[in-house]
Amino acid sequence: MTEQAQIDQLGPVAATTDRRRWMALYVLCVGMLMIVLDVTVVNVALPSIQSDLGFSQSSLAWVVNAYLIAFGGLLLLAGRFGDILGRKNVFMAGLALFTVASFVCGIAQTQEMLVVARFVQGIGGAMTSAVILGMIVVMFPEPRERAKAIGVYGFVASAGGSVGLLAGGILTDSINWHWIFFVNIPIAIITAFGAMRLVDRDKGIGFGGGTDVPGAVLITSSLMLGVYTIVKPAAEQGWGSTAALGLGAISVALLAAFVLWEAKTRNPLIPLRIFRSRNVSGANVIQALTVAGMFGLFFLGSLYLEQVLGYDPLEIGLAFLPATLIMGVLSFRYTEPLITRFGARRALLTGLVLIAAGLLAFTQAPVDGTYVANVLPPMVLIGFGIGVSFPSLMAIAMSGATQEDAGLASGLVNTTAQVGGALGLAVLATLSATRSDDLIADGESTASALTSGYHLAFLIGAILIAAAFVVGLTVLQSEERAAEAAAEGGEKQTGEAEPAYSEGC
Repeated sequence: MTEQAQIDQLGPVAATTDRRRWMALYVLCVGMLMIVLDVTVVNVALPSIQSDLGFSQSSLAWVVNAYLIAFGGLLLLAGRFGDILGRKNVFMAGLALFTVASFVCGIAQTQEMLVVARFVQGIGGAMTSAVILGMIVVMFPEPRERAKAIGVYGFVASAGGSVGLLAGGILTDSINWHWIFFVNIPIAIITAFGAMRLVDRDKGIGFGGGTDVPGAVLITSSLMLGVYTIVKPAAEQGWGSTAALGLGAISVALLAAFVLWEAKTRNPLIPLRIFRSRNVSGANVIQALTVAGMFGLFFLGSLYLEQVLGYDPLEIGLAFLPATLIMGVLSFRYTEPLITRFGARRALLTGLVLIAAGLLAFTQAPVDGTYVANVLPPMVLIGFGIGVSFPSLMAIAMSGATQEDAGLASGLVNTTAQVGGALGLAVLATLSATRSDDLIADGESTASALTSGYHLAFLIGAILIAAAFVVGLTVLQSEERAAEAAAEGGEKQTGEAEPAYSEGC
């Protein structure tokens, strides 16, 4: 019996429940959009913040880093706490914390006040966003519906960055930088009101045999220190510096200690069984590689438009708009049928090819390039690539999630995105700057040297996407093989079989 036939048979109650779920999805996605926007909208306003509050060039980085360290370091822990305490509870608490911190950021009159508020904002952002994907998976258990819902989520998560560039330019130019934070407040209030009315309160699994305090301390310390190492000493002093190597080694040691502890403790904070699935583990590796490669476009592509072609913040935001529109049309209309017909694995691999082609096309953008000839074609390719691949990747990454660990799986996929993004930004920006500095020292013009540095970053980004394609081709399993592996290994912990999503589509 089709879904519509079931609704007709059950009557208006079923139809109302179905509408409620989709309205709840849109509410959650608005909350996610607010979090994603906040990452990029601040970048546009940094020069205004610097001149207003008197930041030095080095201290200005902490406006971004304070947020990233808290956000990236707490995503995995917040996702697991969603499973334990209830995902709606964690979502609402994170939303409240994010809103209060946004208000404090907006009224900040000193550097210290803004940086501390940004750190707290990162905590709230992690709590809010870590559980959203897990809530969506639980709300939409039927594979076709889930693919469509994840398509909507994937659009918001992937396109929010370019929307943030546009919003940041408009708010900063038309009013002032304070409003990039104040605008979060009404959005958060609307989201909270909608979530209270539409999102069902789930009962967490509880702490069982106790609280795994050592595991929580180890994983949070490892991730926070790892993100700090990437965004601070590695980016500023180089990967071979004593500080970067030392702190990086400590972060890895803490992560290793966490894995050993979780493997032997009776009540692990994060059950390691979730990594047994080839599709779940492979999808998270692909996520890290893809996001790392994509930062070459969104960050360094913006610099190319600004420093070489002379675009202002608003023009930069508009330049990314075609990619955003394409992602939106695909995510809301076409991604779900594509995933249903061809499978998430095939859709993902096709999207990765398009993204790599777009990045390679950007390596040909000249110093005197034009938007129509040199910027728009790569944007179109990348828009199609992201619109197809990201929802597919989210579906595969959440494929092994059960009712009990959906928050963990959601936090994990967000963590790999944040760590991959921070790592990619640090590596690509460093290599690009080194290339440009060497060419300037050899007598090349600044514009030519900068363009060459950006070309190198786009090329490395394409290589990272190619590596993600190889992982997808060799590690991810087809729908049929994934279903067989789940049936043979008993990897699903619940009694209901969902072959298309048991290990991935």
